[in-house]
Amino acid sequence: MTTPAPIAKFTRLRHATFASRDPERLLDYYRTVIGLGLVGRNGNRIYLASDSEQLSLVIEPGEAALTRVAFEISPNVEMEAVGAALKQSDLRPELRSDPLPGVSRLLSFTDPEGTQFELIQGWTPTPAQERIGALAVTKLGHVALRTPDPLATSEFYAKVMGLRVSDWVEDRFVFMRSGFEHHTLNFVRAPVRSLHHLAFELRGAAHMQQACDHLARHKLNILWGPVRHGPGHNTAVYHRNPDGHLVELFYDLDRMIDEELGYFDPRPWHRDRPQRPKVWVGLPRDVWGLPPSPECTEFAR
Repeated sequence: MTTPAPIAKFTRLRHATFASRDPERLLDYYRTVIGLGLVGRNGNRIYLASDSEQLSLVIEPGEAALTRVAFEISPNVEMEAVGAALKQSDLRPELRSDPLPGVSRLLSFTDPEGTQFELIQGWTPTPAQERIGALAVTKLGHVALRTPDPLATSEFYAKVMGLRVSDWVEDRFVFMRSGFEHHTLNFVRAPVRSLHHLAFELRGAAHMQQACDHLARHKLNILWGPVRHGPGHNTAVYHRNPDGHLVELFYDLDRMIDEELGYFDPRPWHRDRPQRPKVWVGLPRDVWGLPPSPECTEFAR
């Protein structure tokens, strides 16, 4: 039996939009700590790009929350056809023209739990209007969301958006990939939908050391890490941004270079050889590193 093609296959994570009660304070954090550059403003909206001149973050006024997540989809599909298919699935699509810097048009829809996603085809460079300094992260790497039912949510995103399950932590945390990287979208069990954490990629071990020193200089406490995780095997540190959101900085995330092979690119720190998608049970799951601090309640178990 052939599995039907997804309505709109997610490929690359593009950017995220956050509301904040103090957008200027959040802007200062992303410029002076994370290392994104101001592209411009449109009314109350603030646009930030990475050093690769790609839009990474949008900030707008409101109660502190993640409001939208954007993914790039194949240029070989018709956006109108995707919109029609989303409408048939009661996902309320809306096609918009020239909505963002570097993006000519996008298709937005709201998932069954109320999170809005934006689908983008192609982009043009959006260089920052300033020299990018601070950490100069390479990109927005992944977004993790809370959900009452991770299994049902993962099945929806596998069927409708073409995501693949990379790993489970017991039955409560699922890691899903859109491309060859171990995860770009995660779902963790919680009573209501909200942001769990967002993550930015670093260049390597030296950049991680620089990041830890940089966080200390800005009096931002490291709540967990450095740690080498089990699922994904990335090395990571966690802290909170001014709005209280958990932010991960990471490098060395597992990659599945060839989906037909079905295993992640072999690395010396893998315990399983080959390392295939699996369910991780019990503790410790990490390769090395101390457990999260009591203040890091998102990883209490």
